[in-house]
Amino acid sequence: MISRQRRLGSGLLDQKWDGLAGGDARRDDEEGRDGAALEKTPTFSIDLPAPVHEAPEDELAVTIDEVPITPVSVDTGNLSAIRSVPLRPTALPAAEEPVVIAPLPSAETTPRLARPHLEQPESASMLTADRLLDRGLRRGGPEGGLRPLLYRASFGLVDLGDSPKVRARKELDARIHKQLEGGTRYVPILTRKGGVGKTTITTLLGMALASVREDRIIAVDANPDRGTLSERVPRQTRSTVRDVVVKAPSVQHFTDFSQLVSRDVTRLDILASDTDPLLSEAFDENDYNVVADLAAKYYSIMLTDCGTGIVHSVMRATLQRADSVVIVSGGSVDEARLASETLTWLEANGYGDLVENAVVALNTATQGTNLVKLDEIEAHFRSRVREIVRIPYDPVLAAGSVVNWHALRPLTKQAARELAALVVDGLPSERDI
Repeated sequence: MISRQRRLGSGLLDQKWDGLAGGDARRDDEEGRDGAALEKTPTFSIDLPAPVHEAPEDELAVTIDEVPITPVSVDTGNLSAIRSVPLRPTALPAAEEPVVIAPLPSAETTPRLARPHLEQPESASMLTADRLLDRGLRRGGPEGGLRPLLYRASFGLVDLGDSPKVRARKELDARIHKQLEGGTRYVPILTRKGGVGKTTITTLLGMALASVREDRIIAVDANPDRGTLSERVPRQTRSTVRDVVVKAPSVQHFTDFSQLVSRDVTRLDILASDTDPLLSEAFDENDYNVVADLAAKYYSIMLTDCGTGIVHSVMRATLQRADSVVIVSGGSVDEARLASETLTWLEANGYGDLVENAVVALNTATQGTNLVKLDEIEAHFRSRVREIVRIPYDPVLAAGSVVNWHALRPLTKQAARELAALVVDGLPSERDI
């Protein structure tokens, strides 16, 4: 039984081996046939060009050229001599110089910028409309005659400009409005003859200045013989120059000082003199200097209505501060002669420069004006002073009471404005304080 199983097992192994051997023979026959077929197929060989890489233009623009560097031997035997030779930096072309941005300085180390063209900071009065506003916005069209109507009818396309009369008025305003830097300007109004209208001329001059200028104008009555300047404007206070002298230490602001003066509608401030003759006589040059120094803190121009006492101590203090003077003359022979003698006295006492810069106001409202040759009086004064202005008769002035600037005749206001322009022309624009 066992021998039979062995014979069957061996037979099965023989059959499996024969099957494997037959399969290998079949694969050899197939490979032989395939090899013979491949040997009969033609083959071709093609030589392709080597690929060439071309760099883009943007890469070529930033490419660094390859420059061969030749090694150089360094003699280390004399290094001290090499160190002693200063190196010269090679200057780069202008286009290749590196841009160096300096660091910002700190606020603590930054010096203040010097202003050599300005001796002192500008005052608030210099910020005027004429300076800051554009001309087209400020004007709003021409003035005078039918020019405004034509300007509006053409929607601004036709602009003939201002009329000659309006241009003259604006030019006069510009002269009166001249900027004054460096302290107060002092202008005394004086003559040796009483009753010729010094107080009236002082009032007209102050109103003409205050109505145009944007700074402050004050007129001080320094007449020791009971002046009447305060009666030319509505009286708003009973204070006088004596009160200013007494209260000067306590005046710290303009509000304090404004309570001691009376203000006109033109913004002219009036400081009255003492009404008591005994007190007014006590007002001397020291008191005047106190008033002038205090007024200098708040006003650009100070007018002084002087008395007839030309040798009074107040007159000396007034003339020492004066930048210009206004000499008032009447239209009669004696009034003109005394006005001329006032100029002579000034020249003889060392005030010749004030005489050359003086302006004579010829008041034609006095008695006897119709009997004399005013042209001859003007010719005489033109040979001695800078300019002369005629002040015409006006019933508002003849009343000797409060002067209403807006009620004056046009010729009177024009004469006062011309006087103001001439006075300002003679004042220095800049002066050290």
